[in-house]
Amino acid sequence: MRELVEVNLFDEVIEIARERKFTTDDLFRETGHVLLAQGYEGFTFSILAERLQISRGALYKYYDNKDELISDFMIHEMNRFLAELREIENYPDFESRFRYLLDLIFKRRTIHQLINSVQQIPRSANAKVKANLARLDQLHLDMYARLGSFIGQGRREGKLRSHLPDGLVLGFIFQSIMIPNHSGIPYEEWVAAIEDIIRHGIMA
Repeated sequence: MRELVEVNLFDEVIEIARERKFTTDDLFRETGHVLLAQGYEGFTFSILAERLQISRGALYKYYDNKDELISDFMIHEMNRFLAELREIENYPDFESRFRYLLDLIFKRRTIHQLINSVQQIPRSANAKVKANLARLDQLHLDMYARLGSFIGQGRREGKLRSHLPDGLVLGFIFQSIMIPNHSGIPYEEWVAAIEDIIRHGIMA
């Protein structure tokens, strides 16, 4: 969307188109909305520009293509997620860390969908995108290391069944956020039920 500004120059009124301003927060917020709604293949600068009420040209001033933008956005999102994940260290035992992690993944339940989208970016992209993807690989390793530490604590405290693989335990916890709440059960009850199933299974 362009604002029309009237300027009096030598007694002539001239209309000048001024681009609507937007912040990085605006850009990344709307990038996330479009990526979740349209997926990687359906993501376009046209759709994003419309949501931001700017021209496509305004986006091209900062990014040559959508892969640069999406990978920048994902670094931002992963850094936010990891900052929150690090706070798990503030909890003293596995039980409290488990509940914190469960609350966190429900709060940030779109992160896996976003990660799946960014995995579609071609590795043969330009230098900026390659650098961003390498950075994202490192952030993923950081995430897995912290989650591995979480599982290790659970094993040391005897809270996890020893024969279950680490990846299966973590996968089960993280995939729980994908279960649709068709009945509209209140959030706290839903999370408590998920926690009960993870802890005890479904058999009476």
